[in-house]
Amino acid sequence: MKKLKPIATTSDLLVLSLVVVFFIFSPVSPYHQRPTGIPDKVEVYYQRNLPKDSLKKSLQYVENEIVEMEYYLHIHNVNDEGYNLVAEYDTKLRKEHQQLLDMVRDSSNNDKPKVLKTVYIKSKDRPGIAVLTAGGYWQSGRFHIGPFKSGKAISRDRTGRIVSALWNNDTIVTGIRIDSNGIYQGQMDSLMQACGEGVMDEWDGCHKEGFWRNDMQHGFGFDSSPQHQLRIGEWREGRFLGERMKYTAQRIYGIDISRHQHEKGRQRFAINWRKLRITSFGKRNDIGSQTFPVSFVYIKATEGITIRNRYFLSDYLHAHRHGLKVGAYHFFSVRTPAIEQAQHFLRTAKIHHADLPPVLDVEPTDAQIQQIGGGEVLLQRIRIWMNIVERRTGKTPILYANQNFIIKYLKNAADIKKKYNIWIARYSQYKPDVKLVYWQLCQDGRVNGINGPVDINVFNGYQGQYEEFLRTGVHQ
Repeated sequence: MKKLKPIATTSDLLVLSLVVVFFIFSPVSPYHQRPTGIPDKVEVYYQRNLPKDSLKKSLQYVENEIVEMEYYLHIHNVNDEGYNLVAEYDTKLRKEHQQLLDMVRDSSNNDKPKVLKTVYIKSKDRPGIAVLTAGGYWQSGRFHIGPFKSGKAISRDRTGRIVSALWNNDTIVTGIRIDSNGIYQGQMDSLMQACGEGVMDEWDGCHKEGFWRNDMQHGFGFDSSPQHQLRIGEWREGRFLGERMKYTAQRIYGIDISRHQHEKGRQRFAINWRKLRITSFGKRNDIGSQTFPVSFVYIKATEGITIRNRYFLSDYLHAHRHGLKVGAYHFFSVRTPAIEQAQHFLRTAKIHHADLPPVLDVEPTDAQIQQIGGGEVLLQRIRIWMNIVERRTGKTPILYANQNFIIKYLKNAADIKKKYNIWIARYSQYKPDVKLVYWQLCQDGRVNGINGPVDINVFNGYQGQYEEFLRTGVHQ
């Protein structure tokens, strides 16, 4: 944000800054307490909120957020809702990161307050700035009892909040509010609650931006925090619903198939590979009259230690001949050893060096997992299968699972989440809130050239990221 020329002298601003800091961090005082002068800006000294030895911790917090920003910006582009908002916040974060680095390096100034964030009140852009409080109003640094009059001031109301706002007939149009939670800047209602479009910077480092209602995120927005993954998308009364996927031609779509695309009872069907075109993403996802090409296909090769897909080799060869990227997957069984399952898969599957990474499809029920001794036992079997297949093929396998499995069991397997890409099944209009390579959108999609329902998948990124994935076999 461009720095404005102060409307007061240097000494006046120094006194004002001290007054504002006192207002923020002193115990709640009566609402009639008032500062003098008309501020041009409010300076917030983060050191007053943090122990003196916590600068490095603050630096780590900011670095954690930057990692999330990098991931988001890597797999999205300007076509996605909110991309520009996140990009702008990423720029601010990097400036703050540099400020913190300077402070950590300059140990001699550790005890001196430095401004990390500045909130500007632009008098020329907000000609009617004033604050309405219970029983009266503030004007030019003085409290007046009675109905509201126009004026310009910064004040603390009887609840302890510091508010500077533009009013219109006793209703806030836009303003800045400073309270025990942090700084809110944007549209508010007459109760000084966030309502409309605004930004909230909380004292714990959390940054929230977007639309609000009754002081809660409501509508589109994002929440960036050093404590959790970036959340961007739709909100309802403070609850994160998820990111809505935009189905455009810039996305990369694919399918996964097995013998079920060839058999229905006693009937047998061939796939017309020349006609492949996605026409439906199932009942939950409306794409209107749009159709999309099939860019990749995964074919089931094996299950357990005895089952083979009799159509695997034929489908594999046809897909290659028609220019599709091809991968093979194994359906995992909890009834047989992981070593034998890996060997069975490797004997059957054709995995060329230019093929997509192999996939382990894990879909046991909670009851089945408990029968074998619990989640840790299953996770260890997954590690065995993945390690064997990676050593033999030179490709890092992908783990396929549904969202409930990811949330319930994979939360205790940081090594798996860190090393292997995830392909997740979630049949919702909102994108899964995890880091992944593929998202299976539905089981009831439709594809020209294939009889019956088909699983439809989308790559988590765009063409540039997809080409990088094809080259490296890993989606970061």
